[in-house]
Amino acid sequence: MTLESMDRTYVLPTYARNYVHFVRGENATLYDDEGRDYIDFGSGIAVCSVGHGNPRLADAICDQAKKLIHTSNLYLIEPQARLAKKLAELSEIDGQTFFANSGAEANEGAIKIARRYGEGEDGSIKRYKIITLEHSFHGRTITALKATGQEAMHTYFGPWPDGFVYAKDIEHIYELIDDHTVAVMIELVQGEGGVQPMDKRAVQRLAAELKRKDILLIVDEVQTGIYRTGEMLASNLYEITPDIVTLAKGLGGGVPIGAIMTTLKGILKAGDHGSTFGGNFLATRAALEVLAILEEAKESGVLDHLLLRFEARLKEYVKKYPTLFEKEVGLGLMRGLRVNEGFDAGDIVKAAFDQRVIVLKAGRNTVRFLPVLTMSEEEMAIGFERFDAALATLV
Repeated sequence: MTLESMDRTYVLPTYARNYVHFVRGENATLYDDEGRDYIDFGSGIAVCSVGHGNPRLADAICDQAKKLIHTSNLYLIEPQARLAKKLAELSEIDGQTFFANSGAEANEGAIKIARRYGEGEDGSIKRYKIITLEHSFHGRTITALKATGQEAMHTYFGPWPDGFVYAKDIEHIYELIDDHTVAVMIELVQGEGGVQPMDKRAVQRLAAELKRKDILLIVDEVQTGIYRTGEMLASNLYEITPDIVTLAKGLGGGVPIGAIMTTLKGILKAGDHGSTFGGNFLATRAALEVLAILEEAKESGVLDHLLLRFEARLKEYVKKYPTLFEKEVGLGLMRGLRVNEGFDAGDIVKAAFDQRVIVLKAGRNTVRFLPVLTMSEEEMAIGFERFDAALATLV
């Protein structure tokens, strides 16, 4: 039985797989079982933040695995405490953190914190509604999926949890606020929704108004966080301090981890929430090493240089292929090329893969780029050379 037939027979078909078989990687380069190399402009959908096979991350994981992988949250976990402290310092958020295993779990926890905040003194719920934006994406669990402002994702799996309202844009949020509203949940750059950044002034005005009305601001930074937009958090870039921030993806460099940071210290008590695996020794030790690597890249200027070079190259494609692309969008190293009507972003993704460069598709007919944050100049040059060759086959 071949590996592909084994997968098709025994794994639920929830993914439209490309049956390439990657066997190893070096930074932003992947290698398949036939020795072919691919430049990775997707980094496992913003997960492999410090690249594939990063020796520092591998050594940290190996060292920790030889000592302790897991003991449960019933006992003190040193790297968990150190990671919570490091996240507070780098993000400049004076708060506390709960560790989970994924972005969806982090968003579920954020919703629980908001609902807890909205409960009355006698335990009755006074405020429970959460406003999210159309085109948003917050995860695949039932509640996180209901929080997602895409009606196409609400076709099956009902009945759905109540209490979510969708705004067309930031300005529409104000019209939807009522006496039952406890929180607004947004992505500062909508990833699955087409790499669409929010307007900075509009976000700052919203944050101030929510603070005035005692409504929580939840910022989903599952994809934008951990230096993806150039700063530790996109919230830092937007110069706001949310009440709750959710993280995952790039935090563990490939090791599953999620985090909920909140300024509402002590909002949850023992027994209110929990996770068997969340924040264990292995995951938090890996995350500490990822943050150390990326903090160095930021402070040295290497990350900022990569960001500027990558953005400039994408802008060149809009000029070179005006029939294909409408505009370049995004922030930092979370970027996209919006495809003109009459062309399909999926065709561009496929053509790029045929040239051995990995890019992704996002909503609003967008080609999405989420490159490794430690990508070398050589890898970037090779990747764009191959991407250019792919585009040439389509026009």
